[in-house]
Amino acid sequence: MPTAILTGQPVPGSSIEADLRSLGFDVRSAADTAEAETLLAAVPGEERVALVDARFVGHVHALRLGLTDPRFPLAAIPGAVTAQPGGRQALTRAMARENSAGGGTTLVDSLADRILTALDSDGTEVHRPELGSLVAAVPADPQTRNEARQSVADIDDEAVRLKSAVKSRDGFFTTYCISPYSRYIARWCARRGLTPNQVTTASLITALIAAACAATGTRGGFVAAGVLLIASFVLDCVDGQIARYSLQYSTLGAWLDATFDRAKEYAYYAGLALGAARGGDDVWALALGAMVLQTCRHVVDFSFNEANHDATANTSPTAALSGKLDSVGWTVWVRRMIVLPIGERWAMIAVLTAATTPRITFYALLIGCAFAATYTTAGRVLRSLTRKAQRTDRAAGALADLADSGPVAEALARALRKLPAKPRVGARFLVALPGAVLLVLAAALEPYGSVLPVAAAALYALTSAAAVALPLKGALDWLVPPLFRAAEYGTVLVLAAKADVNGALPAAFGLVAAVAYHHYDTVYRIRGNAGASPAWLVRSIGGHEGRTLLVTVLAALLTASQFTVALTVLAVAVALVVLFESIRFWVSAGAPAVHDEGEPA
Repeated sequence: MPTAILTGQPVPGSSIEADLRSLGFDVRSAADTAEAETLLAAVPGEERVALVDARFVGHVHALRLGLTDPRFPLAAIPGAVTAQPGGRQALTRAMARENSAGGGTTLVDSLADRILTALDSDGTEVHRPELGSLVAAVPADPQTRNEARQSVADIDDEAVRLKSAVKSRDGFFTTYCISPYSRYIARWCARRGLTPNQVTTASLITALIAAACAATGTRGGFVAAGVLLIASFVLDCVDGQIARYSLQYSTLGAWLDATFDRAKEYAYYAGLALGAARGGDDVWALALGAMVLQTCRHVVDFSFNEANHDATANTSPTAALSGKLDSVGWTVWVRRMIVLPIGERWAMIAVLTAATTPRITFYALLIGCAFAATYTTAGRVLRSLTRKAQRTDRAAGALADLADSGPVAEALARALRKLPAKPRVGARFLVALPGAVLLVLAAALEPYGSVLPVAAAALYALTSAAAVALPLKGALDWLVPPLFRAAEYGTVLVLAAKADVNGALPAAFGLVAAVAYHHYDTVYRIRGNAGASPAWLVRSIGGHEGRTLLVTVLAALLTASQFTVALTVLAVAVALVVLFESIRFWVSAGAPAVHDEGEPA
């Protein structure tokens, strides 16, 4: 049980002790700094501990935000500071200094605030939650205490808490069609002890049932699939709202949240393709194309953000124009809608599934996503060309990790670094582009079984290695990872389509899904500052260039039926290795509690 140490003289009529107990704290009192240090030392090191001024006046939710969020080792609000095991040593040092400086005298000013000042002077990072209209104060006299109490009474704590459960930035459909009622579902679930992970799992199960309904190929099945897909999305919103409402963040929840959205959407694509096949319409190429396009869109988002979030001199006229447009309310919603975020996308898929056919659904999805991808990528390219940003080593390292280079590219890159003449650092994307384009063209234009795609894959491996041989710090080098994704996934799609046998495209769908999971997993590790996937994993599954070489060789050497079997085996092998390492990492104590507060396209 966490422990809260109340410091200073108690105030008659104060509810602070009851408030802390309602948040799950075991409350103890200290009359002076020396006693507070003694009580702090007595709390087991593996437990959370908080120092709270006995004169504190504020909302319970302010205390909840400041003292119970599991994502931060140290956190504070006015009059209270808390430490989890990871921040305990810094808190203990600050307390010892304060006790030595104060000589253990009776507390007059706020010990918690003095400790916070000491932590800041040490350069220790302390999280300070945004309280908004919530009150958190340590009044110095009866008059200010009464004023603070009146402010607490004037603001509905629960209303603020419920409102803050909803993401501050969401799409139009989510904001106006889901969140107005999903927040109440979230509160209902939280009050009955349901956890975000349980709701996330329910959302996944609902989406899988929706995919199974779509796979029936009947009109009734398609209607049920559309309804269930919307229900799954509502639950997907609810799980995050429960986490924000009750601050139930966890590493397992981070993993589930990071992966289940893509698993649900791509499983639904497969269900639609199976349903279409039952009606005699083969749309597996469209389903795989939709997954490839959607995954590449996400990699564009991730790469651009990683390249620029810590860059210096990171301004451009395009960014300034975007900022000005943000002041015009309707343009914000239009720009959020045209990028087809998850809410709008799933609503479109659900309606079209119920009202039309899988083929029409995929056509609309491909057209919408292609337009959104063109819009967002063009805007980011323009920003990159007009800004004078200086990318950091951390950003270059993140882009190299997102590139997913395997042993072939690594060996070639080492050899290229030894050459006396090296391409300019700013030309990394242009170095990689010709090999990627020739690879996909060779696979698309040559008949199945041709050796030309193998030669193109070898050239692709060489140009890929040349692209990552030096740090990815050029203006457009954030495009290197999505270029690699498009080349690898596109090659698998085209070769499977060229095989022209039953099962080839579903096998390719499974392979791309397994590899895409690995790439999403890498993204969320980087976002949590936990580094990329381990080198042994990247090497064991070949890297993007190794897998591409292998697939082209298999297509050249095997019959179409044998190629289908080989793709299936490769998909299963990659999935098993990637899932094993991912699960091991995300359920470990060292995994970051990453929760995406934005809404990916």
